[in-house]
Amino acid sequence: MHRQFTKLMLLALLGLWFPFAAGTAGDARQIMQQVNDRDDGDNSSADLTMTLIDRNGNERQRRIRSFNKDKGKDRQRIMFFLAPADVKDTAFLTYDYDAPERDDDQWLFLPALKKSKRIASSDKSGSFMGSDFNYSDMTRRNLEAYDFRLVKEDEVRGRKAWLIEALPKNREEMEETGYKKSLVFVDQESHVIVRAVHWTLDGNQLKYQDVPGLELIEGIWTITRMTMTTKKNKTTLHHTELAFSDTRYNQDLPEEMFTVRRLEKGL
Repeated sequence: MHRQFTKLMLLALLGLWFPFAAGTAGDARQIMQQVNDRDDGDNSSADLTMTLIDRNGNERQRRIRSFNKDKGKDRQRIMFFLAPADVKDTAFLTYDYDAPERDDDQWLFLPALKKSKRIASSDKSGSFMGSDFNYSDMTRRNLEAYDFRLVKEDEVRGRKAWLIEALPKNREEMEETGYKKSLVFVDQESHVIVRAVHWTLDGNQLKYQDVPGLELIEGIWTITRMTMTTKKNKTTLHHTELAFSDTRYNQDLPEEMFTVRRLEKGL
């Protein structure tokens, strides 16, 4: 009887201290595929307010209008900066391809130069418009380039979530994204990544991503607020907040809206 009790206690402790044993790489990969495949609406538009906060608490705000379109399994997005004056008429275009062997395309139009700049793969780990988000954060990850592990089930703001570890398989992926490891929390109902921690490849920094705003709009789970915070040795270096408003789906968005020509023409 004592031996059986000891065995049960040992199994309980193993479950307590090694919760990741309950999941497999296949489970984690399937969950991440559901994240990529979730219904995020089509032909949508939204207004964004981007707030940049430095380590001293100084704030800068930027107003943006964003348009998104699904083209088969590929996704297209164009963003127009409306204010303040120093970024007005700047625009950003992304072609997010579903095919893992195809690199996503990104262009940035800078009105001062009066021409569009294509974002090279080597530059995608750089800061997007001075924020804590990288250019690589603006597209989906290539799942084939990662090893995933289901760590455990958890909760984020009272909602059940899976905690998944994502490790790039090669140096090329690390250099393109700027991250050498990530832990992501996937909401079990919406399949939205509602929290993440990213270990940067350079600078020995951590980036904390959070989604404190998630709502059902027109039947689509929609992010209404997102933050990214860069820290080093527990010290906050910079913080970015994105607030989404007036999100609308099933808009009449022509294909020519998502072109370099329209990028340079402006809103």
